[in-house]
Amino acid sequence: MTPTDFVRLAQEWRDQDPDPVTRAELDAILEQEDLAALTDRFGAKLEFGTAGLRGELGAGPNRMNRVTVMRAAAGLARVLGPGRHVVIGYDARHNSDVFAADTAAVLTGAGLRASVMGGKWPTPVLAFAVRHLGADAGVMVTASHNPPRDNGYKVYWGDGAQIVPPLDQEISAAIDAVGRVDELPLGEGWATLGHGDIVEPYLKALTTLPIGDVRDIAVAYTPLHGVGGATLSKAFRAAGFEVPVMVGRQAAADPDFPTVSFPNPEEPGAMDLALELAAATHADIVLANDPDADRCAVGARLAGGGYRMLTGDEAGGLIAEHVLRHTSGADRLVATSIVSSSLLAKIAADHGVRYAETLTGFKWIMKTGPGLVFGYEEALGYSVGSDAGLPVHDKDGIGTALTVAGLAAAAKREGRTLLDLLDDQARRYGLHATGQLSFRVADLSLIGRAMERLRATPPVELAGRTVESAEDLAEGAAGLPPTDGLRYRLSGDARVVVRPSGTEPKLKCYLEVVVPVEDDVAAARVRAAEDLDALRKDLAAVLGL
Repeated sequence: MTPTDFVRLAQEWRDQDPDPVTRAELDAILEQEDLAALTDRFGAKLEFGTAGLRGELGAGPNRMNRVTVMRAAAGLARVLGPGRHVVIGYDARHNSDVFAADTAAVLTGAGLRASVMGGKWPTPVLAFAVRHLGADAGVMVTASHNPPRDNGYKVYWGDGAQIVPPLDQEISAAIDAVGRVDELPLGEGWATLGHGDIVEPYLKALTTLPIGDVRDIAVAYTPLHGVGGATLSKAFRAAGFEVPVMVGRQAAADPDFPTVSFPNPEEPGAMDLALELAAATHADIVLANDPDADRCAVGARLAGGGYRMLTGDEAGGLIAEHVLRHTSGADRLVATSIVSSSLLAKIAADHGVRYAETLTGFKWIMKTGPGLVFGYEEALGYSVGSDAGLPVHDKDGIGTALTVAGLAAAAKREGRTLLDLLDDQARRYGLHATGQLSFRVADLSLIGRAMERLRATPPVELAGRTVESAEDLAEGAAGLPPTDGLRYRLSGDARVVVRPSGTEPKLKCYLEVVVPVEDDVAAARVRAAEDLDALRKDLAAVLGL
C-alpha cells in the first residue's frame, strides 16, 4: 500500500472510533505524518484464532481497541444468531471493563442476550459460568500473563471450553465482513451477574475436588497484581483451609504490574516477593496465580531452608497421581499436550487409565473425550476433576491451588513434602526432567526464518545424542491436526519440540530427558540438569537466534 492508502485507512478508522484516546493517537500520528507508525497499525491486523485476539493496546486493526473489540463481537453475533445467550467476563487490565461493555452492547444490539460479570473475576469463573448458566458462548476479556500494554479477547463455546477449528475461521470470516462499527445497532438491556449468581456456585463446585480431609498447611500466596486473590481466599475458607498469607505489594489488582517485569510466575524474578514472604512466615508451600488466575505455580520448602519452585511438569505429575488415587472407574482419562512431559503416560499406564496427547492449548485437552479427570500443560495450566467430573472445562488456577494444598497437607501429616513425593515418582518412573529455551523477538520474521532453517536442514545430533526421528507437525503427526512445530526424538530417551508461541512473539523449545534412578535421586537430578544445559546450548547454535 502507498502512504496515501495508509492515511485513508487511518482516517476511516478514526472517524468510526468511539474512544477519544485512540482517536487522539491517530490524530497525532497523522499530523506528524509518521508512516512507520501507520504501517505498524494498519499494515497488518490482529488475527482471530482459537485463542481469540491478543495484542498491544492502541489504535488500528493491529491493536486491541474498542473498534477491534466491537468488530469481534459483531462477528461472534453473526455466527451465533439472534436469541443466543453469551456470558461476558473481564479482568483488571486496562480497558477490560470497557471492552466487556462494548461486547454486551453489540451483542444485545444484534438481538442476543448478554450477561456481564459484575466484578473483575478470574477466567475460570467465566468458563464455569458458561456451563452453569447454560449459555451458548462466553467471552473473557484478558491477556492472561502478557505484559501490561496488552489485552485480549477469548471466546468459549457452550461446552465451557475455548473454541477449536473450524469455528475460529468461521468467526474470523464473520468479523472480516463487519462494516463500520459506528453503524452497528447497540443495545442496553444486558444482565449483570452478581457474586451469588456465579462466584458462590463456582466455589461450591470446587469443594467436590479431591482435596482430602487434612487442612494443616501454611501457604504463602501471590495473585501477581491480578484478580485471583479474593476468589482464592474465599475458596480456601469455603474448603476449610486457613486463608493463605498474601504478598501485600501484589495483593491488589493493578494493570501496570509494578513489581514484576512480566506478570508470569515462570518469568525470572516474578516469584521473588512470594518466596521472601514464605521464608518470613515459615510457609510449607508457595502458590501463585497469573493475573487472570487460570494458571497456578507451586513451590515447596527445602529441607535445608529456602524454597524451590516446581516446574509445570513436576506439579502436573504430582497432581495427576493424586487425582487418580482419589477417583475411581475404569473409563477415566488423563491428557496433556505434546510439549509436556511424557511422565503422564507412564502414570496413566501404572494406574490403568486412558491417556491422550494433544496439540498445545487447553482447548484441545478439553476435547479428548468423556471420562477426563485431569488435564494439564507444562505452562502451569491444570484442570482438576473428581468422580463428579471437571468443574471447569479450562485451566483453573484456583481449583488447582486448593488441590495442591490438600495434597501437601496430606504429605505433611506423614512428615513429608512435595519434594519427597517428586523423589518417589522419580524412583518409580525414572526422572523426567524438562526445560525450555525461549527467544523473544521484536521481528516475527526471525521466528519464521528459524523454522525454515530447521525444516531445510534438520539436526542429526544434539548434545551428543543422535536424532532418531524428526516429525514436522505441520504435516500432522500421530493423528493430530497440523500445527507449526517440529518434534525430535533423540537417543538416550530425550525429546525436543520447537514451535512458535501462539500468544507472544516467542520461539519456544521444549526439552525433556529421562534419567533412570536407582538409589541416588540427587545424582540423577544433577545429571539431568547437565543434559538439559547441553541440549539448550546445541539447540541455540542450530537455531541461530
